[in-house]
Amino acid sequence: MNRYWSDVARRLTPYVPGEQPVVPGLVKLNTNENPYGPSPRVIEAIAREAGDGLRLYPDPDATRLKEAIARSHGLEPGQVFAGNGSDEVLAHAFHALLLHERPILMPDISYSFYPVYCRLYGIAFASVPLTAAFEIRVDDYLRPNGGIVLANPNAPTGRALALPEIERLVSGNSASVVVVDEAYVDFGADSAAGLIARFPNLLVVRTLSKSHSLAGLRVGYALGDPALIEALDRVKNSFNSYPLGRLAIAGAIAALEDREHFENTRRRLIANRERLVAELRALGFEVLPSAANFVFARHPGRDAGRLAAGLRARAVVVRHFRQPRIEQFLRISIGNEQQCAALVRALTELLG
Repeated sequence: MNRYWSDVARRLTPYVPGEQPVVPGLVKLNTNENPYGPSPRVIEAIAREAGDGLRLYPDPDATRLKEAIARSHGLEPGQVFAGNGSDEVLAHAFHALLLHERPILMPDISYSFYPVYCRLYGIAFASVPLTAAFEIRVDDYLRPNGGIVLANPNAPTGRALALPEIERLVSGNSASVVVVDEAYVDFGADSAAGLIARFPNLLVVRTLSKSHSLAGLRVGYALGDPALIEALDRVKNSFNSYPLGRLAIAGAIAALEDREHFENTRRRLIANRERLVAELRALGFEVLPSAANFVFARHPGRDAGRLAAGLRARAVVVRHFRQPRIEQFLRISIGNEQQCAALVRALTELLG
């Protein structure tokens, strides 16, 4: 290790993002990107903004974007926080709302960035095991804690917690903040945003990367009581007062306003998912119920690592997590019709 490193840097085990290989003709199903492009209005809005104004700083509060987000959720701008991707929003939430004496609670199988943030900020945490069916059991979280964070639908399992269960979780933890990460909610789950008016301890975190095809633009946001939003702003303005650039703000507003494009691409992706689930099951895979833009599947007779390697040799990349309980599962992003067909062909060949 470098002798100039701080103790914090030495202790960290950074999050490892999904591989971004640059291979011609590759069927890339490993990072949950939307296979359908963003709204044409997004491209037009970015082009209009890409002029002389780029020499000027953007609006530090992203006011117009917050107004657009608030309109889309039936909230007030004061209930919205905007950030540079939901990962940054989550980082601020950990720092501003989850750093307390008691440990925070999170599922043992979930987004692996959560424990990274805990180690970065010195937050004690406890992993709560999913059930044998890889479900979140709300009763396991009804105990003293310094906060709760979970993804709904969960990642990498894809399973969703029903809205009444989210409500029971939030109401049963009124003394702490419950962060619900809704990165994949638009593909089949119910958003908890409608609960915000009744629960000042609920923070809903969302992104435009998946459902609005803007992973390359990096726009995320949080919805919650104004007091929670103020805490996020205090951290943001002590860290990076201009998180969103002019192009990102313009593109995000255009994406939110083109509801028709959003609905069309969402319906196509859900149809692809349901078709792929049926095809995987016909090949002998066990597939967990998914409300996300990916599926989590394992084959009882084949090693997941070898399947992933065999797929890669056939120019198809999926995600394989080498960690307890899920080492025999593959997480497969839902591609377009051609990509899903290529995956099924490759798997059929591998399975003989």
